[in-house]
Amino acid sequence: MSDVVNKLWGFCHTLRHDGIDYGDYIEQLTYLLFLKMADERGVDVPLGCEWESLKKRSGTDLTDHYLDVLRSLRESPGLLGDIFAQSMPRFNNPVNLKRIIAMIDEEDWTEMGVDVKAAAFEGLLEKAASEGKKGAGQYFTPRVLIKSIVRVMKPNPLSSPNFKICDPACGTGGFLVSAYQWLLDITGGVFDRKDIKRIKTKTYYGEDLVPRPRRLALMNLFLQGLEPTIYLGDAIYEADSGDRYDCILTNPPFGTKGANQAPDRDDFTIETSNKQLNFVQHVMSILKPGGRAALVLPDNCLFEDKAGEVFKILMQDCNLHTVLRLPRGTFTPYSQGVKANVVFLQKGLPTENVWIFDARSNVPGVTKKDRPLTSLHFAEFEQCYGDDPNGQSIRTDLGLEGRFRKFSISEVKQRDYKLDITWLKDESLEDGDSLPEPQILASEAITELEAVVDDLRDILQLMEVDDEDE
Repeated sequence: MSDVVNKLWGFCHTLRHDGIDYGDYIEQLTYLLFLKMADERGVDVPLGCEWESLKKRSGTDLTDHYLDVLRSLRESPGLLGDIFAQSMPRFNNPVNLKRIIAMIDEEDWTEMGVDVKAAAFEGLLEKAASEGKKGAGQYFTPRVLIKSIVRVMKPNPLSSPNFKICDPACGTGGFLVSAYQWLLDITGGVFDRKDIKRIKTKTYYGEDLVPRPRRLALMNLFLQGLEPTIYLGDAIYEADSGDRYDCILTNPPFGTKGANQAPDRDDFTIETSNKQLNFVQHVMSILKPGGRAALVLPDNCLFEDKAGEVFKILMQDCNLHTVLRLPRGTFTPYSQGVKANVVFLQKGLPTENVWIFDARSNVPGVTKKDRPLTSLHFAEFEQCYGDDPNGQSIRTDLGLEGRFRKFSISEVKQRDYKLDITWLKDESLEDGDSLPEPQILASEAITELEAVVDDLRDILQLMEVDDEDE
């Protein structure tokens, strides 16, 4: 995949001279990749929109036809029209369009065994990030991590007749695609006739704030043979829609940029401007009783003041049974200094014990080339987690020298419900030769400072409210 990404990125530089920025280029690329993969998989598209119809044209005949293809696709009924909504061609020079069609045609995309458009998209974003583009990593969750979460969560729509899976910050749809691929793996793709339509059309749901990743999510799932519902909107600042789900898998966007104010929602008990903590409250709202969730959260969401208040409420209504501390550098190369966790919970039962797995201490930091993230990083965690997706398997506390430990709710309460609990001595932090790179340490410091800024912002808002009341 990296060779393909390098080829596509190299062409991006050429297109800049044609007035096409990298964002427009990625979008045009996804349109063409979709049509090529639809051709490879035998997916029906409107008459005249076939990949072959693009391949055989050149010059202005090609650019005119490409305009007609996008018009026909965006005017199509149903999901196809939704995928291509507002699509417009950006190629001014037919030679460039012909060249990218030829490049795409050289590859057999469906044989690559990866979520190709998302991988290409993320690869190009990575290139953009290395050149200093802002916000380039906002859609990225490592596929290795996604697959590990899916394996322990077992999002099986065959387990109940109305089972619904949701990612309220779905990006390119990685969690939803992996959830469906997991289902195909355990069933061999064989379903009872009565289940097929429900699985295809009423099982996979998502939402994203940004049109481009939403479009990719729709494309990715459509090419899997699914007809998902992916909303375009702001999950935490819009009113509760009333939709409820059995399984939620999500990685809310990191960082503090946004509205910088607490959402005005009656279903949020704790008022905070922290986006991730508001996503925690949103997940509590949209989970069905008995439903389960896995959320990726940065470290500051486990220790800042409002975190304790949010988790206190959550642990009364949900069994927050497991926390996975992710290795340093999990989000390399996008956000190298972000330290993060995965929180696993089930709604409807109060928390009695919280099990924490430390996959970070004394683990070499993840790097793009020398130490990439692999399934081995999570193999012991998956074994310790057990077969029960709701965290009810028999578990063993591995003690002070082990990576998996149990903490009672009384111990958590003594810590004001803050879950940044560590016990292993991280030898790598005392060895100067093993310390992370300075830019990573600086990024970690910024993340912690942002948590302090969040607290100060909330205090200021409370002071402003008090002033208004006087």
